[in-house]
Amino acid sequence: MPPRSQRVPTRDGLSLHVLVWSDEGVPMVFLHGFSNEAHVWDDVAPVLAPYYRTLAFDMPGHGDSDRDPAFRYDHESMARDVASALDALAAPRVVMVGHSMGGRVAMRFAGLQPERLAGLVVVDAGPELDARGVLRIRLDAESGDRSFASPAEAELALRRAYPLAEPAAIARLVRHTLRKRTDGRLEAKLDPGFMEAARALDPAERAERERAETAALWAALAKVTCPALVVRGAASDVLSPETAERMAESALPRGSLAVIPRAGHSVMLDNPGAFRDALERFALGDA
Repeated sequence: MPPRSQRVPTRDGLSLHVLVWSDEGVPMVFLHGFSNEAHVWDDVAPVLAPYYRTLAFDMPGHGDSDRDPAFRYDHESMARDVASALDALAAPRVVMVGHSMGGRVAMRFAGLQPERLAGLVVVDAGPELDARGVLRIRLDAESGDRSFASPAEAELALRRAYPLAEPAAIARLVRHTLRKRTDGRLEAKLDPGFMEAARALDPAERAERERAETAALWAALAKVTCPALVVRGAASDVLSPETAERMAESALPRGSLAVIPRAGHSVMLDNPGAFRDALERFALGDA
């Protein structure tokens, strides 16, 4: 079931690209992680489409969404963008599913407008992040020229980045996360400005911002009264078992935890079947 593509206004004349699988029911909104885009949910969203109004956003500066000339790519600003887009879509109450960066945006959304959440699913993200995964992602994002001469060359690089993903998922990443430059090479659709503000910070400033963000995210989780699911890849180097358990068992009054086997950080690509099953159990049983 291919999704419909549309654009939704947010603020200051900017808009987000959204994929729509279904128009009926309570909205279920999918938010992807850093450097991905909405099609990363293609193996998952159609399963919920018979039961929910199923939507997936390209996050600001990603995919086919607009780039923000002011580089407002912090989690709170992106949560406000999502809220504006949901207003434009006449979606006052939603189930929100967010992976990695999108999970932190979902937590920020929960802190800003907890009354709008009918359910919350945080996928391999948390207020505190494992330093190993943070370093891996940052070094990968800052590693020189990220362009490719051909789709085959891009697939080879992405197979190294996503070693557990199926070939069809890798091909989909190439098709939707890259675009052709004027010189014919392929480059990421991601706004280069997304990382500029972070690069300008010295290590002490970066650490202080992360401490403040951690506190804000724990405070946001404390406001969540709806059913909530924390999903962790069993081999994740981003979300530790301790943080996942604290989120599900202490921070979220109606929280539960699902650990997905044979999956690292990119749970929905590494083991889409098991992730799909966990999300479907939560969504059809509790939300």
